[in-house]
Amino acid sequence: MLPNVLPHTEADHVPVLAARVRELLAVRPGETVVDATFGAGGHARLLAEDLAGRGKLVAIDRDPTARSFFDRFRANAGVDVRFLRGDFAVVLGQLAANDVGADAILLDLGISSMQIDRPERGFSYATDAPLDMRMDPSSEPTAAAIVNTWDERELATIFRRYGEERYAGPIARAIVRQRGTTPFTRTSELVDAIKLAIPTPARFGEGHPAKRVFQALRIAVNDELASLEAALPAALAMLRPGGRLAVISFHSLEDRIVKRFVAEQAKGCTCPPDFPVCVCGKQPTLRSLTRKPVRPDRAELDANPRAASARLRAAVKADG
Repeated sequence: MLPNVLPHTEADHVPVLAARVRELLAVRPGETVVDATFGAGGHARLLAEDLAGRGKLVAIDRDPTARSFFDRFRANAGVDVRFLRGDFAVVLGQLAANDVGADAILLDLGISSMQIDRPERGFSYATDAPLDMRMDPSSEPTAAAIVNTWDERELATIFRRYGEERYAGPIARAIVRQRGTTPFTRTSELVDAIKLAIPTPARFGEGHPAKRVFQALRIAVNDELASLEAALPAALAMLRPGGRLAVISFHSLEDRIVKRFVAEQAKGCTCPPDFPVCVCGKQPTLRSLTRKPVRPDRAELDANPRAASARLRAAVKADG
């Protein structure tokens, strides 16, 4: 979901791993496609082209700013399109509960260009902005609320679990100590606190020293991993036999969830290995289309450096 530049129209958006997404989803005219993370519409535009004037495309996004991108996309989509605003886990669950079927579903996880490239959203550690990080600006909490109210142990836990931050403990202690006199309101204040909390050599290591803490806060603010855990079975329930699911993740936490889900659904029988015959009757519901996650090639990385951490997995729903 991370293009190289801020898109002004859906045509400007550079979707990650676009060619492989189209190949694996294999959208055909007349099908129903769900882009569950519409963003600026880069993938949706290409999938609509594959429908060749016949079929439906449902766009989902929790961010209200996606609506303006969708309106421009709709004008040239050439197929029946619909926009549903909300957390993709909730919306997919509602669609599945109402027996709405799909032939192809895409989840492009993480933060989108329309969020990271707008400083006022507070997602980036590179510019000073309000400490917000909400994908849905009407939701709670903000990143500032977490930083200023969660106790030291809770902060250290999310920095370690969601950001895989080596210095989670010292950073949490520094935050709690500083907020006692001056609450955090700006991204730059948090960046400065992180830099002071870690050893000097770590400030000049690989990547920005605040990168992992900002990732952890964003995941916590938007409850991203729990949403993904709920969205995958909802997407599976929506898929018709032979339907395809593609998921692009941007860090190992997301990728592990997707990998585990596909493996569990592809396994079939869950009887103990010493049982002479299967008594559970469980059949595989998915077949993996990607033995290993698909990564961007050198040409894509040269054109779009933000795609570096992208990993694509895909699966097809079993017949019957």
